[in-house]
Amino acid sequence: MSTLTDDLDRAPHPAPPGRGRSVLQFLRNTWRGLTSMRTALILLFLLALASMPGALLPQWSLNQTRTREYIEANPTWGPIANALGLFEVFASPWYAAIYLSLFLSLVGCLLPRCWDFAKQLRAEPVRTPRNLARMPLHTVHAVDDEPEVVADRVAKALRRKHWRVLRRSAAGGVHTVSAEKGYLREVGNLVFHFSLLGLLVAVAIGKLFGYEGSVIWRVGDQFCSSTPVQYDNFRPGLTVDGTEMQPFCVDLKTFEAKYSDAGQPLDYSVGLSYQFGRDPATGVNTDHFDPYLLRVNEPLRMDGERLYLLGHGYAPEVRITFPDGQTRTVSANFISSDPTLLSSGAIKVTDPPGATLENLTQRQLAIVGLFAPTAFEHGKIMTSSYPAATKPGLAVAIYRGDLGLETGRPQSIYAIDKAQEDSGRLKELERVNLYIGDSTTLDDGTKITFTGYREWVSLQTSYDPGQTAALVFAITLLGGLMMSLTIKRRRVWFRVQPSSTVSSSSDGQSSSGGGTRVEVGGLARTDQAGYGSEFSGIAALAYPPGAVVAEDDDLHLQSSSSEHDDDGEER
Repeated sequence: MSTLTDDLDRAPHPAPPGRGRSVLQFLRNTWRGLTSMRTALILLFLLALASMPGALLPQWSLNQTRTREYIEANPTWGPIANALGLFEVFASPWYAAIYLSLFLSLVGCLLPRCWDFAKQLRAEPVRTPRNLARMPLHTVHAVDDEPEVVADRVAKALRRKHWRVLRRSAAGGVHTVSAEKGYLREVGNLVFHFSLLGLLVAVAIGKLFGYEGSVIWRVGDQFCSSTPVQYDNFRPGLTVDGTEMQPFCVDLKTFEAKYSDAGQPLDYSVGLSYQFGRDPATGVNTDHFDPYLLRVNEPLRMDGERLYLLGHGYAPEVRITFPDGQTRTVSANFISSDPTLLSSGAIKVTDPPGATLENLTQRQLAIVGLFAPTAFEHGKIMTSSYPAATKPGLAVAIYRGDLGLETGRPQSIYAIDKAQEDSGRLKELERVNLYIGDSTTLDDGTKITFTGYREWVSLQTSYDPGQTAALVFAITLLGGLMMSLTIKRRRVWFRVQPSSTVSSSSDGQSSSGGGTRVEVGGLARTDQAGYGSEFSGIAALAYPPGAVVAEDDDLHLQSSSSEHDDDGEER
Protein backbone atom coordinates (compact mmCIF):
# COMPACT_ATOMS: atom_id res chain seq x y z
CA MET A 1 0.00 0.00 0.00
CA SER A 2 2.81 2.37 0.84
CA THR A 3 4.47 1.63 -2.51
CA LEU A 4 1.25 2.54 -4.36
CA THR A 5 0.93 5.76 -2.36
CA ASP A 6 4.54 6.71 -3.10
CA ASP A 7 3.98 6.07 -6.82
CA LEU A 8 0.88 8.30 -6.78
CA ASP A 9 2.79 11.09 -4.99
CA ARG A 10 5.59 10.89 -7.58
CA ALA A 11 3.12 10.92 -10.52
CA PRO A 12 3.11 14.26 -12.42
CA HIS A 13 0.10 16.51 -11.70
CA PRO A 14 -1.42 18.71 -14.42
CA ALA A 15 -0.11 22.24 -14.20
CA PRO A 16 -2.67 24.84 -13.16
CA PRO A 17 -3.76 27.14 -15.97
CA GLY A 18 -1.80 30.34 -16.40
CA ARG A 19 -3.17 33.73 -15.42
CA GLY A 20 -3.88 34.69 -19.02
CA ARG A 21 -5.78 31.49 -19.66
CA SER A 22 -7.79 31.95 -16.45
CA VAL A 23 -8.76 35.45 -17.53
CA LEU A 24 -9.87 34.17 -20.92
CA GLN A 25 -11.92 31.41 -19.30
CA PHE A 26 -13.56 33.93 -16.98
CA LEU A 27 -14.40 36.27 -19.86
CA ARG A 28 -15.74 33.40 -21.96
CA ASN A 29 -17.96 32.11 -19.16
CA THR A 30 -19.17 35.63 -18.42
CA TRP A 31 -20.07 36.19 -22.07
CA ARG A 32 -21.89 32.87 -22.24
CA GLY A 33 -23.90 33.72 -19.14
CA LEU A 34 -24.68 37.22 -20.40
CA THR A 35 -25.84 36.02 -23.81
CA SER A 36 -28.11 33.24 -22.57
CA MET A 37 -31.84 33.63 -23.09
CA ARG A 38 -32.47 33.29 -19.37
CA THR A 39 -30.23 36.31 -18.71
CA ALA A 40 -32.02 38.32 -21.41
CA LEU A 41 -35.40 37.63 -19.80
CA ILE A 42 -34.06 38.56 -16.36
CA LEU A 43 -32.63 41.82 -17.72
CA LEU A 44 -35.91 42.61 -19.48
CA PHE A 45 -37.75 42.12 -16.18
CA LEU A 46 -35.18 44.29 -14.37
CA LEU A 47 -35.61 47.03 -16.98
CA ALA A 48 -39.37 47.07 -16.41
CA LEU A 49 -38.83 47.05 -12.64
CA ALA A 50 -36.27 49.87 -12.85
CA SER A 51 -38.69 52.00 -14.87
CA MET A 52 -41.32 51.96 -12.12
CA PRO A 53 -39.73 54.74 -9.98
CA GLY A 54 -39.75 56.96 -13.07
CA ALA A 55 -43.52 56.57 -13.27
CA LEU A 56 -44.32 56.65 -9.54
CA LEU A 57 -41.91 59.30 -8.23
CA PRO A 58 -41.49 62.93 -9.36
CA GLN A 59 -38.52 63.48 -11.64
CA TRP A 60 -36.12 66.41 -11.71
CA SER A 61 -36.34 66.68 -15.49
CA LEU A 62 -40.14 66.91 -15.39
CA ASN A 63 -40.89 69.13 -12.40
CA GLN A 64 -38.08 70.44 -10.22
CA THR A 65 -40.39 72.22 -7.77
CA ARG A 66 -42.52 69.17 -7.11
CA THR A 67 -39.44 66.95 -6.75
CA ARG A 68 -37.87 69.35 -4.24
CA GLU A 69 -41.10 69.51 -2.24
CA TYR A 70 -41.33 65.71 -2.25
CA ILE A 71 -37.81 65.37 -0.86
CA GLU A 72 -38.52 67.98 1.82
CA ALA A 73 -41.73 66.16 2.77
CA ASN A 74 -39.76 62.91 3.22
CA PRO A 75 -36.59 64.02 5.04
CA THR A 76 -35.56 60.48 6.03
CA TRP A 77 -35.50 58.51 2.83
CA GLY A 78 -35.95 61.36 0.30
CA PRO A 79 -32.22 62.32 0.24
CA ILE A 80 -31.26 58.63 0.06
CA ALA A 81 -33.55 58.10 -2.93
CA ASN A 82 -32.14 61.23 -4.53
CA ALA A 83 -28.57 59.94 -4.07
CA LEU A 84 -29.60 56.64 -5.69
CA GLY A 85 -30.96 58.49 -8.71
CA LEU A 86 -34.61 57.52 -8.18
CA PHE A 87 -35.69 61.07 -9.07
CA GLU A 88 -33.75 60.96 -12.35
CA VAL A 89 -34.23 57.32 -13.28
CA PHE A 90 -33.82 57.40 -17.03
CA ALA A 91 -30.56 59.35 -16.86
CA SER A 92 -29.03 57.33 -14.02
CA PRO A 93 -25.93 55.15 -14.59
CA TRP A 94 -27.55 52.01 -13.18
CA TYR A 95 -30.51 52.30 -15.57
CA ALA A 96 -28.12 52.75 -18.48
CA ALA A 97 -26.16 49.69 -17.29
CA ILE A 98 -29.31 47.53 -17.37
CA TYR A 99 -30.28 48.94 -20.75
CA LEU A 100 -26.87 48.28 -22.32
CA SER A 101 -26.60 44.82 -20.73
CA LEU A 102 -29.96 43.88 -22.22
CA PHE A 103 -28.81 45.19 -25.59
CA LEU A 104 -25.61 43.12 -25.48
CA SER A 105 -27.47 40.06 -24.25
CA LEU A 106 -29.95 40.22 -27.13
CA VAL A 107 -27.15 40.66 -29.66
CA GLY A 108 -25.27 37.71 -28.17
CA CYS A 109 -28.42 35.57 -28.23
CA LEU A 110 -29.41 36.41 -31.79
CA LEU A 111 -26.16 36.04 -33.68
CA PRO A 112 -25.64 32.32 -32.85
CA ARG A 113 -29.31 31.61 -33.51
CA CYS A 114 -29.07 33.25 -36.94
CA TRP A 115 -26.03 31.13 -37.74
CA ASP A 116 -27.77 27.94 -36.58
CA PHE A 117 -30.89 28.80 -38.57
CA ALA A 118 -28.82 29.44 -41.70
CA LYS A 119 -27.28 25.97 -41.31
CA GLN A 120 -30.76 24.46 -40.91
CA LEU A 121 -31.90 26.07 -44.15
CA ARG A 122 -28.93 24.59 -46.01
CA ALA A 123 -29.34 21.14 -44.46
CA GLU A 124 -31.47 18.40 -46.03
CA PRO A 125 -34.56 17.04 -44.24
CA VAL A 126 -33.85 14.25 -41.77
CA ARG A 127 -33.71 10.79 -43.30
CA THR A 128 -36.59 8.39 -42.72
CA PRO A 129 -36.20 6.52 -39.38
CA ARG A 130 -36.09 2.73 -39.41
CA ASN A 131 -39.16 2.30 -37.20
CA LEU A 132 -41.92 4.74 -38.17
CA ALA A 133 -44.38 3.01 -35.85
CA ARG A 134 -42.73 4.78 -32.90
CA MET A 135 -43.66 8.21 -34.25
CA PRO A 136 -46.50 10.08 -32.45
CA LEU A 137 -48.49 9.90 -35.72
CA HIS A 138 -48.39 6.70 -37.80
CA THR A 139 -50.49 5.04 -40.49
CA VAL A 140 -50.16 2.29 -43.12
CA HIS A 141 -51.79 2.37 -46.57
CA ALA A 142 -52.02 -0.18 -49.37
CA VAL A 143 -51.84 1.27 -52.90
CA ASP A 144 -52.12 -0.47 -56.28
CA ASP A 145 -49.53 1.71 -58.10
CA GLU A 146 -45.86 0.89 -58.36
CA PRO A 147 -43.65 2.09 -55.46
CA GLU A 148 -41.65 4.49 -57.64
CA VAL A 149 -44.83 6.07 -59.00
CA VAL A 150 -46.22 6.48 -55.48
CA ALA A 151 -43.00 8.02 -54.18
CA ASP A 152 -42.84 10.49 -57.09
CA ARG A 153 -46.50 11.44 -56.57
CA VAL A 154 -45.96 12.05 -52.85
CA ALA A 155 -42.78 14.11 -53.39
CA LYS A 156 -44.38 16.32 -56.05
CA ALA A 157 -47.52 16.90 -53.95
CA LEU A 158 -45.48 17.87 -50.91
CA ARG A 159 -43.39 20.31 -52.94
CA ARG A 160 -46.59 21.94 -54.22
CA LYS A 161 -47.59 22.42 -50.58
CA HIS A 162 -44.24 24.15 -49.91
CA TRP A 163 -42.65 21.33 -47.93
CA ARG A 164 -38.91 20.78 -48.12
CA VAL A 165 -38.56 17.29 -49.58
CA LEU A 166 -35.80 14.66 -49.70
CA ARG A 167 -36.54 11.62 -51.86
CA ARG A 168 -34.29 8.56 -51.73
CA SER A 169 -34.27 5.07 -53.25
CA ALA A 170 -32.84 1.95 -51.62
CA ALA A 171 -32.26 -1.67 -52.57
CA GLY A 172 -35.24 -3.97 -52.98
CA GLY A 173 -37.47 -1.33 -54.57
CA VAL A 174 -37.83 0.64 -51.29
CA HIS A 175 -38.35 4.39 -51.70
CA THR A 176 -38.40 6.98 -48.90
CA VAL A 177 -39.64 10.55 -48.82
CA SER A 178 -38.65 12.90 -45.98
CA ALA A 179 -40.31 16.32 -45.70
CA GLU A 180 -40.29 19.18 -43.23
CA LYS A 181 -42.27 22.41 -42.93
CA GLY A 182 -42.63 25.33 -40.53
CA TYR A 183 -39.29 27.11 -40.88
CA LEU A 184 -41.16 30.43 -40.75
CA ARG A 185 -41.71 29.80 -37.04
CA GLU A 186 -38.03 30.40 -36.37
CA VAL A 187 -38.10 33.34 -38.79
CA GLY A 188 -40.92 34.88 -36.74
CA ASN A 189 -38.95 34.23 -33.57
CA LEU A 190 -35.89 35.98 -34.97
CA VAL A 191 -38.00 38.85 -36.33
CA PHE A 192 -39.53 39.29 -32.87
CA HIS A 193 -36.16 39.48 -31.14
CA PHE A 194 -34.55 41.71 -33.77
CA SER A 195 -37.59 44.01 -33.56
CA LEU A 196 -37.19 44.16 -29.79
CA LEU A 197 -33.55 45.06 -30.33
CA GLY A 198 -34.49 47.71 -32.88
CA LEU A 199 -37.14 49.09 -30.52
CA LEU A 200 -34.50 49.53 -27.82
CA VAL A 201 -32.28 51.36 -30.29
CA ALA A 202 -35.15 53.62 -31.44
CA VAL A 203 -36.02 54.53 -27.85
CA ALA A 204 -32.35 55.25 -27.14
CA ILE A 205 -32.15 57.55 -30.18
CA GLY A 206 -35.21 59.42 -28.95
CA LYS A 207 -33.70 59.85 -25.49
CA LEU A 208 -30.41 61.06 -26.95
CA PHE A 209 -31.56 63.46 -29.66
CA GLY A 210 -35.21 64.23 -28.83
CA TYR A 211 -36.80 66.74 -26.50
CA GLU A 212 -40.14 67.74 -25.02
CA GLY A 213 -41.37 71.07 -23.79
CA SER A 214 -44.64 72.20 -22.23
CA VAL A 215 -46.04 75.69 -21.82
CA ILE A 216 -49.26 77.38 -20.73
CA TRP A 217 -50.25 80.17 -23.10
CA ARG A 218 -53.29 82.41 -23.25
CA VAL A 219 -55.71 82.48 -26.15
CA GLY A 220 -55.18 85.62 -28.20
CA ASP A 221 -51.41 85.71 -27.71
CA GLN A 222 -48.58 84.45 -29.89
CA PHE A 223 -46.09 81.81 -28.78
CA CYS A 224 -42.73 81.27 -30.50
CA SER A 225 -40.38 78.36 -29.92
CA SER A 226 -36.68 78.68 -30.60
CA THR A 227 -34.93 78.18 -27.22
CA PRO A 228 -35.68 76.13 -24.07
CA VAL A 229 -36.19 79.26 -21.92
CA GLN A 230 -39.53 79.92 -23.63
CA TYR A 231 -41.06 76.81 -22.05
CA ASP A 232 -42.41 76.30 -18.55
CA ASN A 233 -40.91 72.80 -18.50
CA PHE A 234 -38.30 71.53 -20.95
CA ARG A 235 -36.95 67.97 -21.06
CA PRO A 236 -33.97 67.76 -23.41
CA GLY A 237 -32.27 64.62 -24.66
CA LEU A 238 -28.83 63.80 -23.38
CA THR A 239 -27.17 65.43 -26.42
CA VAL A 240 -29.58 68.38 -26.79
CA ASP A 241 -28.38 71.82 -25.70
CA GLY A 242 -31.23 73.80 -27.30
CA THR A 243 -29.17 75.43 -30.05
CA GLU A 244 -30.46 73.21 -32.86
CA MET A 245 -34.19 73.49 -32.17
CA GLN A 246 -36.41 74.10 -35.18
CA PRO A 247 -38.07 77.52 -34.64
CA PHE A 248 -41.79 78.00 -35.13
CA CYS A 249 -44.45 80.50 -34.07
CA VAL A 250 -48.09 79.87 -33.19
CA ASP A 251 -50.81 82.54 -33.04
CA LEU A 252 -53.60 81.28 -30.75
CA LYS A 253 -56.75 82.86 -32.11
CA THR A 254 -59.75 81.00 -30.67
CA PHE A 255 -60.58 78.27 -28.22
CA GLU A 256 -63.75 76.16 -28.12
CA ALA A 257 -64.74 73.59 -25.53
CA LYS A 258 -67.77 71.32 -25.71
CA TYR A 259 -69.27 69.67 -22.63
CA SER A 260 -72.11 67.27 -22.00
CA ASP A 261 -75.03 68.23 -19.75
CA ALA A 262 -73.25 66.43 -16.89
CA GLY A 263 -70.09 68.50 -17.42
CA GLN A 264 -68.06 65.81 -19.19
CA PRO A 265 -65.61 67.30 -21.73
CA LEU A 266 -66.50 66.23 -25.27
CA ASP A 267 -64.03 68.16 -27.38
CA TYR A 268 -61.34 70.84 -27.12
CA SER A 269 -60.12 72.72 -30.18
CA VAL A 270 -57.86 75.70 -30.77
CA GLY A 271 -58.06 77.74 -33.94
CA LEU A 272 -54.54 78.90 -34.71
CA SER A 273 -52.15 79.91 -37.43
CA TYR A 274 -48.52 78.88 -37.50
CA GLN A 275 -45.26 79.38 -39.32
CA PHE A 276 -42.37 76.97 -39.37
CA GLY A 277 -38.84 77.16 -40.73
CA ARG A 278 -35.66 79.12 -40.42
CA ASP A 279 -34.94 82.48 -42.01
CA PRO A 280 -31.20 83.29 -42.38
CA ALA A 281 -31.67 86.81 -41.05
CA THR A 282 -34.29 86.46 -38.32
CA GLY A 283 -34.13 82.75 -37.55
CA VAL A 284 -37.86 82.36 -38.26
CA ASN A 285 -39.79 82.15 -41.51
CA THR A 286 -42.04 85.23 -41.40
CA ASP A 287 -43.49 85.01 -44.90
CA HIS A 288 -46.94 83.75 -43.94
CA PHE A 289 -49.00 81.89 -41.34
CA ASP A 290 -50.88 78.72 -42.19
CA PRO A 291 -54.23 78.06 -40.47
CA TYR A 292 -54.79 74.90 -38.45
CA LEU A 293 -57.42 73.53 -36.06
CA LEU A 294 -55.62 71.88 -33.14
CA ARG A 295 -57.50 69.17 -31.24
CA VAL A 296 -56.68 66.71 -28.47
CA ASN A 297 -54.81 63.69 -29.92
CA GLU A 298 -54.58 65.46 -33.30
CA PRO A 299 -51.20 67.21 -33.12
CA LEU A 300 -49.83 69.79 -35.50
CA ARG A 301 -46.91 68.09 -37.31
CA MET A 302 -44.06 70.22 -38.57
CA ASP A 303 -41.19 68.28 -40.16
CA GLY A 304 -40.75 65.82 -37.29
CA GLU A 305 -41.82 68.27 -34.57
CA ARG A 306 -45.28 67.94 -33.08
CA LEU A 307 -47.46 70.36 -31.14
CA TYR A 308 -50.09 68.80 -28.85
CA LEU A 309 -53.08 70.31 -27.08
CA LEU A 310 -53.14 68.93 -23.53
CA GLY A 311 -55.78 70.96 -21.68
CA HIS A 312 -57.11 74.37 -20.84
CA GLY A 313 -58.13 76.62 -17.96
CA TYR A 314 -58.99 80.16 -16.94
CA ALA A 315 -57.05 83.30 -16.06
CA PRO A 316 -59.24 85.82 -14.12
CA GLU A 317 -58.56 89.53 -14.66
CA VAL A 318 -58.90 92.27 -12.04
CA ARG A 319 -58.52 96.03 -12.31
CA ILE A 320 -56.72 97.67 -9.40
CA THR A 321 -57.31 101.38 -8.77
CA PHE A 322 -54.61 102.69 -6.43
CA PRO A 323 -55.12 105.56 -3.97
CA ASP A 324 -53.34 108.05 -6.27
CA GLY A 325 -55.84 107.28 -9.08
CA GLN A 326 -53.58 105.07 -11.18
CA THR A 327 -55.18 101.89 -12.53
CA ARG A 328 -53.64 98.62 -13.54
CA THR A 329 -55.27 95.49 -15.05
CA VAL A 330 -53.56 92.32 -13.90
CA SER A 331 -54.21 88.66 -14.53
CA ALA A 332 -52.76 85.26 -13.69
CA ASN A 333 -53.36 81.70 -14.79
CA PHE A 334 -55.37 79.64 -12.32
CA ILE A 335 -54.94 75.87 -12.34
CA SER A 336 -57.53 73.18 -11.65
CA SER A 337 -57.79 69.47 -10.93
CA ASP A 338 -61.58 69.58 -10.47
CA PRO A 339 -64.01 68.28 -13.15
CA THR A 340 -65.96 71.54 -12.91
CA LEU A 341 -62.71 73.51 -13.47
CA LEU A 342 -62.91 75.21 -10.07
CA SER A 343 -59.45 76.75 -10.23
CA SER A 344 -57.01 78.13 -7.69
CA GLY A 345 -54.25 80.66 -8.13
CA ALA A 346 -52.70 83.93 -7.06
CA ILE A 347 -52.45 87.35 -8.69
CA LYS A 348 -49.31 89.09 -7.38
CA VAL A 349 -48.52 92.80 -7.67
CA THR A 350 -44.84 93.17 -6.88
CA ASP A 351 -44.35 96.85 -7.81
CA PRO A 352 -47.33 99.01 -6.79
CA PRO A 353 -47.11 102.62 -8.03
CA GLY A 354 -45.61 105.15 -5.66
CA ALA A 355 -43.68 102.55 -3.69
CA THR A 356 -40.05 103.27 -2.87
CA LEU A 357 -37.23 100.83 -2.20
CA GLU A 358 -37.72 101.40 1.52
CA ASN A 359 -41.44 100.56 1.65
CA LEU A 360 -41.81 98.31 -1.41
CA THR A 361 -41.91 95.13 0.63
CA GLN A 362 -44.67 96.59 2.83
CA ARG A 363 -47.01 97.50 -0.05
CA GLN A 364 -46.94 94.46 -2.35
CA LEU A 365 -50.35 92.90 -3.02
CA ALA A 366 -51.52 89.33 -3.48
CA ILE A 367 -55.03 88.32 -4.56
CA VAL A 368 -55.33 84.62 -3.75
CA GLY A 369 -58.39 82.46 -4.20
CA LEU A 370 -60.69 80.42 -6.40
CA PHE A 371 -62.21 81.03 -9.82
CA ALA A 372 -65.56 79.32 -10.46
CA PRO A 373 -66.67 79.15 -14.14
CA THR A 374 -70.29 78.58 -13.10
CA ALA A 375 -70.40 79.85 -9.55
CA PHE A 376 -72.89 79.16 -6.81
CA GLU A 377 -72.54 79.70 -3.07
CA HIS A 378 -73.24 77.63 0.03
CA GLY A 379 -73.41 80.37 2.59
CA LYS A 380 -70.25 82.30 1.77
CA ILE A 381 -68.39 79.33 0.29
CA MET A 382 -68.16 79.58 -3.50
CA THR A 383 -67.86 76.54 -5.73
CA SER A 384 -68.58 75.65 -9.36
CA SER A 385 -71.30 73.47 -10.84
CA TYR A 386 -70.23 73.39 -14.51
CA PRO A 387 -66.90 73.74 -16.36
CA ALA A 388 -68.13 76.26 -18.94
CA ALA A 389 -67.96 79.94 -17.94
CA THR A 390 -71.69 80.68 -17.72
CA LYS A 391 -71.57 82.62 -14.42
CA PRO A 392 -67.95 83.40 -13.50
CA GLY A 393 -67.19 84.08 -9.86
CA LEU A 394 -64.01 84.89 -7.94
CA ALA A 395 -63.58 84.08 -4.24
CA VAL A 396 -60.41 85.79 -2.99
CA ALA A 397 -58.38 86.62 0.07
CA ILE A 398 -56.39 89.86 -0.34
CA TYR A 399 -52.95 90.23 1.24
CA ARG A 400 -50.55 93.13 1.58
CA GLY A 401 -46.94 93.12 2.68
CA ASP A 402 -43.77 91.30 1.67
CA LEU A 403 -44.34 88.52 -0.88
CA GLY A 404 -40.87 87.10 -0.19
CA LEU A 405 -39.69 87.23 -3.78
CA GLU A 406 -36.51 89.06 -2.79
CA THR A 407 -35.33 86.18 -0.59
CA GLY A 408 -34.28 84.12 -3.60
CA ARG A 409 -36.33 81.10 -2.51
CA PRO A 410 -38.40 79.63 -5.35
CA GLN A 411 -42.15 79.73 -4.82
CA SER A 412 -45.19 78.62 -6.75
CA ILE A 413 -46.83 81.09 -9.09
CA TYR A 414 -50.19 79.67 -8.00
CA ALA A 415 -49.85 80.42 -4.28
CA ILE A 416 -48.16 82.70 -1.76
CA ASP A 417 -45.29 81.76 0.53
CA LYS A 418 -46.92 80.55 3.76
CA ALA A 419 -43.74 81.33 5.66
CA GLN A 420 -44.25 85.03 4.87
CA GLU A 421 -47.80 84.87 6.21
CA ASP A 422 -46.81 82.93 9.33
CA SER A 423 -44.07 85.43 10.13
CA GLY A 424 -46.46 88.36 9.83
CA ARG A 425 -44.63 89.99 6.92
CA LEU A 426 -47.66 89.30 4.71
CA LYS A 427 -51.04 90.19 6.25
CA GLU A 428 -54.52 89.27 5.16
CA LEU A 429 -56.77 92.27 4.70
CA GLU A 430 -60.09 90.95 3.39
CA ARG A 431 -62.00 87.94 2.10
CA VAL A 432 -64.72 88.53 -0.47
CA ASN A 433 -66.72 86.83 -3.24
CA LEU A 434 -66.85 88.80 -6.49
CA TYR A 435 -68.77 88.46 -9.73
CA ILE A 436 -67.95 90.26 -12.96
CA GLY A 437 -68.30 94.00 -12.29
CA ASP A 438 -68.15 93.69 -8.47
CA SER A 439 -65.55 95.65 -6.49
CA THR A 440 -64.09 95.81 -3.03
CA THR A 441 -62.12 98.65 -1.38
CA LEU A 442 -59.20 98.16 0.99
CA ASP A 443 -58.41 100.21 4.10
CA ASP A 444 -56.02 102.53 2.21
CA GLY A 445 -58.54 103.27 -0.56
CA THR A 446 -57.22 100.71 -3.08
CA LYS A 447 -60.15 99.46 -5.18
CA ILE A 448 -60.14 95.98 -6.72
CA THR A 449 -62.67 95.14 -9.45
CA PHE A 450 -63.28 91.73 -11.03
CA THR A 451 -63.50 92.57 -14.74
CA GLY A 452 -63.57 89.15 -16.44
CA TYR A 453 -61.35 86.30 -17.50
CA ARG A 454 -59.24 84.91 -20.31
CA GLU A 455 -58.75 81.29 -21.31
CA TRP A 456 -55.39 79.55 -21.51
CA VAL A 457 -54.33 76.32 -23.17
CA SER A 458 -51.61 73.86 -22.24
CA LEU A 459 -49.37 73.00 -25.19
CA GLN A 460 -46.62 70.44 -25.53
CA THR A 461 -43.87 70.34 -28.11
CA SER A 462 -42.33 66.97 -28.85
CA TYR A 463 -39.46 65.97 -31.14
CA ASP A 464 -38.45 62.32 -31.31
CA PRO A 465 -36.28 61.24 -34.28
CA GLY A 466 -36.73 57.58 -33.32
CA GLN A 467 -40.53 57.61 -33.26
CA THR A 468 -41.10 56.33 -36.80
CA ALA A 469 -38.56 53.56 -36.35
CA ALA A 470 -40.13 52.62 -33.01
CA LEU A 471 -43.54 52.30 -34.70
CA VAL A 472 -42.14 50.12 -37.48
CA PHE A 473 -40.30 47.86 -35.03
CA ALA A 474 -43.39 47.61 -32.81
CA ILE A 475 -45.44 46.41 -35.80
CA THR A 476 -42.80 43.89 -36.91
CA LEU A 477 -42.44 42.74 -33.29
CA LEU A 478 -46.14 41.87 -33.15
CA GLY A 479 -45.97 40.25 -36.59
CA GLY A 480 -43.00 38.11 -35.59
CA LEU A 481 -44.70 37.13 -32.34
CA MET A 482 -47.84 36.02 -34.19
CA MET A 483 -45.73 33.98 -36.65
CA SER A 484 -43.85 32.23 -33.86
CA LEU A 485 -47.10 31.42 -32.02
CA THR A 486 -49.22 30.22 -34.95
CA ILE A 487 -46.75 28.38 -37.22
CA LYS A 488 -45.76 24.85 -36.18
CA ARG A 489 -42.65 22.92 -37.13
CA ARG A 490 -43.65 19.44 -38.36
CA ARG A 491 -42.06 16.51 -40.15
CA VAL A 492 -43.44 13.63 -42.16
CA TRP A 493 -41.81 10.47 -43.57
CA PHE A 494 -43.03 8.02 -46.23
CA ARG A 495 -41.61 4.54 -46.74
CA VAL A 496 -42.92 3.05 -49.97
CA GLN A 497 -42.10 -0.59 -50.83
CA PRO A 498 -43.63 -3.57 -52.63
CA SER A 499 -45.97 -5.57 -50.42
CA SER A 500 -44.25 -8.81 -51.40
CA THR A 501 -41.05 -7.74 -49.60
CA VAL A 502 -42.82 -7.34 -46.23
CA SER A 503 -44.48 -10.20 -44.42
CA SER A 504 -45.94 -8.04 -41.67
CA SER A 505 -46.08 -4.41 -40.71
CA SER A 506 -43.79 -2.97 -38.08
CA ASP A 507 -46.59 -2.95 -35.55
CA GLY A 508 -47.15 -6.69 -35.92
CA GLN A 509 -50.17 -6.56 -38.24
CA SER A 510 -49.97 -8.34 -41.59
CA SER A 511 -50.24 -6.17 -44.68
CA SER A 512 -53.00 -6.93 -47.13
CA GLY A 513 -54.23 -5.82 -50.50
CA GLY A 514 -52.53 -3.87 -53.30
CA GLY A 515 -49.09 -4.10 -54.77
CA THR A 516 -47.46 -1.34 -52.69
CA ARG A 517 -47.29 -0.79 -48.97
CA VAL A 518 -47.02 2.86 -47.80
CA GLU A 519 -46.02 3.51 -44.21
CA VAL A 520 -46.27 7.11 -43.00
CA GLY A 521 -44.95 8.67 -39.78
CA GLY A 522 -45.40 12.22 -38.52
CA LEU A 523 -43.82 14.36 -35.82
CA ALA A 524 -44.76 17.85 -34.69
CA ARG A 525 -41.56 19.41 -33.32
CA THR A 526 -43.33 22.09 -31.31
CA ASP A 527 -46.90 21.11 -30.51
CA GLN A 528 -48.68 18.11 -31.98
CA ALA A 529 -52.12 19.65 -31.32
CA GLY A 530 -53.78 20.36 -34.65
CA TYR A 531 -51.34 18.24 -36.66
CA GLY A 532 -53.51 15.10 -36.60
CA SER A 533 -56.06 16.29 -39.18
CA GLU A 534 -53.31 17.75 -41.39
CA PHE A 535 -51.36 14.49 -41.12
CA SER A 536 -54.36 12.50 -42.35
CA GLY A 537 -54.53 14.65 -45.48
CA ILE A 538 -50.78 14.36 -46.05
CA ALA A 539 -50.85 10.58 -45.65
CA ALA A 540 -53.61 10.40 -48.27
CA LEU A 541 -51.22 11.91 -50.86
CA ALA A 542 -50.04 8.37 -51.54
CA TYR A 543 -53.31 7.68 -53.38
CA PRO A 544 -53.99 8.84 -56.94
CA PRO A 545 -55.96 12.13 -57.25
CA GLY A 546 -59.66 11.50 -56.73
CA ALA A 547 -59.16 8.09 -55.13
CA VAL A 548 -61.15 7.12 -52.05
CA VAL A 549 -59.10 6.10 -49.04
CA ALA A 550 -59.87 2.58 -47.89
CA GLU A 551 -61.75 2.47 -44.63
CA ASP A 552 -59.60 -0.34 -43.26
CA ASP A 553 -56.40 1.69 -43.45
CA ASP A 554 -55.24 2.40 -39.92
CA LEU A 555 -54.11 5.70 -38.37
CA HIS A 556 -52.26 5.10 -35.11
CA LEU A 557 -51.74 8.09 -32.75
CA GLN A 558 -49.00 7.29 -30.28
CA SER A 559 -48.39 9.01 -26.97
CA SER A 560 -46.40 12.25 -27.17
CA SER A 561 -43.91 10.65 -24.77
CA SER A 562 -42.75 8.13 -27.39
CA GLU A 563 -39.07 7.49 -27.20
CA HIS A 564 -37.65 9.51 -30.08
CA ASP A 565 -35.25 12.40 -30.13
CA ASP A 566 -35.81 15.86 -31.57
CA ASP A 567 -34.79 14.98 -35.12
CA GLY A 568 -36.90 11.83 -35.33
CA GLU A 569 -34.07 9.29 -35.12
CA GLU A 570 -34.44 6.22 -32.92
CA ARG A 571 -32.84 6.26 -29.51
